[in-house]
Amino acid sequence: MSQAFGRVGVLYGGSSAEREVSLMSGAGVCAALREEGVDAHLFDTGERTLAELAAAGFDRVFIALHGRYGEDGTLQGALELLRIPYTGSGPLASCLAMDKIATKRLWLQHGLPTPRFAELACDADPAGLVETLGLPLIVKPPHEGSTLGLTRVESADQLRDAQALACRFDDLALAEQFVRGRELTIPVLGTGADARSLPVIEIFAPEGNYDYQNKYVSNDTRYGCPADLPDDLTRHIQDLAVRAYRALGCEGWGRADVMLDEQERPWLLEMNTSPGMTSHSLVPMGARAAGMSYGRLCVEILSTARCKLRQAA
Repeated sequence: MSQAFGRVGVLYGGSSAEREVSLMSGAGVCAALREEGVDAHLFDTGERTLAELAAAGFDRVFIALHGRYGEDGTLQGALELLRIPYTGSGPLASCLAMDKIATKRLWLQHGLPTPRFAELACDADPAGLVETLGLPLIVKPPHEGSTLGLTRVESADQLRDAQALACRFDDLALAEQFVRGRELTIPVLGTGADARSLPVIEIFAPEGNYDYQNKYVSNDTRYGCPADLPDDLTRHIQDLAVRAYRALGCEGWGRADVMLDEQERPWLLEMNTSPGMTSHSLVPMGARAAGMSYGRLCVEILSTARCKLRQAA
């Protein structure tokens, strides 16, 4: 089976603010694929050109890029033009999921629960947000991941600094109602009717702060996998994650981030279409709890690689 994949490129690195995470993800994926007998080769899209990618002779590619120019639909569109099969969602779903505001609007149209929110222009007065969303609230850039540029705002006098930080990464900010409760994440594998959830994971970050340091560097964050939840609530959350994934048109794999409030109501925060695959990452953790090794997970994802757009007759 592994030899049938042909020559495989693992696209990693890139030029987004999440480059360092992607370098770790890609290195792990490439090593795991090689151990599974796949002819895998690293390709840093931040240092090499599309012309070089076209000339590399890859039969398919595993996208281990995070953030802009790798997870936002731009690369996916280029791969469609090059007719190179790739892992994960297509251009439209990738673009939608990368835009947290568009994601929330689409989920609301599908009747899916997501915290109240407001768009905040970088030059706008944020004072009215407290009345609209209450305190505390979250301010973050809508097109970044790994909690980059995110601030939990506890008082109105923090709003300007939170807005400025988010606008260092984006041309507007997303202000979101803060949901107090348990932080969960749910990996999803497959496409369409075949999409399925892996075990729910609960995150126990120091002081509830699951930031870049506590995600990728520190060993202080603890995880419950599977999360200690009643069976019926677990099934409800898993079903919600799959519905959110399908609503965006996601394919191959992804990960839904959810807050479970104090009344045990789940709230969708965002969908990751190219989640981390580092030693600290959550999709491999969920797969392991389901009896799937890291290597087999990489192979399963790779097996779904294809071009998504129908070609003209």
